[in-house]
Amino acid sequence: MDFKKPFIFGLIIVFVLILIQNVGNVVFQFLFWQVSMSKVILAPLLMLIGGLIGFFIGRKSWDW
Repeated sequence: MDFKKPFIFGLIIVFVLILIQNVGNVVFQFLFWQVSMSKVILAPLLMLIGGLIGFFIGRKSWDW
């Protein structure tokens, strides 16, 4: 039995519920920049960045 698809579906459901409940703005600073954006935009952006980092670190070959 394939457990990967239900697990990913469950993660998507949890992620969507988190997005629905966190619609406020957040302000964060990085060095000299101060950025204000909605959590609905920030959460997927951070997940995308984390996914890309995990993808490149998890590659078996480092030949770019």
